[in-house]
Amino acid sequence: MDLDQTPVWLITNGAAASDAQARGVAMALGAPFALHHVAPRAPWRWLAPWGPVAPGEVGPGGRFAPPWPRLAISVSRQAAPYARAIARASGGATFIAALQHPRSAAGDFDFIWTPTHDRVRDPKVFQTPTSPHLLTRQSLAEAAKTVEADLAALPRPLVLLLIGGPNGTYRFGAAELDRLLGMTGDAIGPGTALVTTSRRTPAALIPAIEAWAAARPSRLYLGAGPNPFLGWMASADHIVVTADSVNMTGEAAFTGKPVHVFHPPGAEGSKFARFHAALEQAGAARPFEGRLDRWAYAPLDATAEIADALRAAMAARGVRLD
Repeated sequence: MDLDQTPVWLITNGAAASDAQARGVAMALGAPFALHHVAPRAPWRWLAPWGPVAPGEVGPGGRFAPPWPRLAISVSRQAAPYARAIARASGGATFIAALQHPRSAAGDFDFIWTPTHDRVRDPKVFQTPTSPHLLTRQSLAEAAKTVEADLAALPRPLVLLLIGGPNGTYRFGAAELDRLLGMTGDAIGPGTALVTTSRRTPAALIPAIEAWAAARPSRLYLGAGPNPFLGWMASADHIVVTADSVNMTGEAAFTGKPVHVFHPPGAEGSKFARFHAALEQAGAARPFEGRLDRWAYAPLDATAEIADALRAAMAARGVRLD
């Protein structure tokens, strides 16, 4: 759809996670949208998120030009200056939203979403424990069908094991992996492990993961070929996930299935600790202690909550997308 026919503009830095958050919320709003990636050149890149955009980028004849959309959603520091510039150029006609804190003045935006663990406080800020994503009930049901035949004969329980890796907060080396695999193996018993790694998983740990998976009923995905992750998540009886990945844990909490979180050392007092505490308070997750307990909770659907809150904020200002 042409820019001038689209009521919603999504402006991101092009990162996959940023795009997924913006697209997820836009799809939940149910309005046509256009996705735009921005990569400001120096010196404007250095000035983001507080500074202006390069001359001529926003306004008549620029990349972003009228007629203005009814809603612009920005994600990332690089996108924030474009959102502010559109707000000024449109004379306030465009409702300006940000997903993730833009790190500039909240007054520049009409609506801001941040995760609860970021501890941002402002009347314009709406918060949820988990992040928006692209998952829907329909997409999970369809993904389950793609792996149904492969998983049908495997012994239960089916346990999805999501292995991340070290980051600036958590330590995750051979000792932590050995503890995780030992606890998971004991908990699964004769059941089946559905194992996938992430970009953070150190290459040096992969042989140990492969050996562990080969010694029991399992499926292992290391990045080659079609990704079965969604199908496995939809089909699993339990989900075990390492605490380093907020996105993986948040998506797991969307399923309504027991989410067992393995905590490597290093998170004390961090935003990760606050994130996992919020999920535990919501009833979605529990620390993994080598048992596969069962419990029920209302699935966490941040995408729908954010879309509803954004729609209400727009309506309060008389802005509609239909």
